[in-house]
Amino acid sequence: MRKFLPCFFVFLLFANANLYDFNSNVVASQTTPLPSPGMAVDKHNTALVITDPQNDFLSPKGVAWDLVKESIAENHTIENIELLLKTAKENKFKVFVSPHYYYPYDQKWMFGGAMEHAMHDLNMYQRKSPLSLEGFKGSGADFLNRFKSYIEDGQTIITSPHKIYGPEANDLALQLRKQGISRVILAGMSGNLCVESHMRELIEQGFEVAVVHDATASAIMNDLDGDKAAKTNFRMIASASWSTNEAINKMKSSAHR
Repeated sequence: MRKFLPCFFVFLLFANANLYDFNSNVVASQTTPLPSPGMAVDKHNTALVITDPQNDFLSPKGVAWDLVKESIAENHTIENIELLLKTAKENKFKVFVSPHYYYPYDQKWMFGGAMEHAMHDLNMYQRKSPLSLEGFKGSGADFLNRFKSYIEDGQTIITSPHKIYGPEANDLALQLRKQGISRVILAGMSGNLCVESHMRELIEQGFEVAVVHDATASAIMNDLDGDKAAKTNFRMIASASWSTNEAINKMKSSAHR
């Protein structure tokens, strides 16, 4: 038995040393600044993607306005989305819009998450059918009027609708790839739902993504602040989280190179 004691003590010393290294690594990971990889901007392979620039979120007449109006005001969301669209058009960046539409049969889904139920209960983004624009103009599903000159110019690529939050069910990734796009500047509504879901899926699909954190907004309800949650995840997941001014300056600088 005695001959095994030195080995046992060596084992304890080794284990304690490893535990010390582990604890040191944990402390270091908590105090080291989070990396900021950044993202290069080039109009030949970088596009602006806007999710849900629609009345139900962005118009005071929209059914979800009361949920998001606080963070829209704080972020100057509407003004900033328009600035991004204007800059992209002036500097020859491709623009993609990923809209959100629900048709009558979507109201018959048999299950869904919390905000899915909320959207259906509010009758958000309603259209008569995918083959009809009856009642569309000026409806909650229509684009905010001040964005229409940029979106309806015949150059913006409007994808098929996403149905819950992310672009898994629409053709955004396909359209981006077919246009030679590998980097995305992302903004729109709403931050912790569709924007964040688009960010996550595009990254998983191999795109670089920079989110414009003040060109979006999220619901603030009861003790839940979607805007803070979104901005935290933009910073922790995307290659970059930019202000509108930063994104605009990068697009302008790229266009003149």
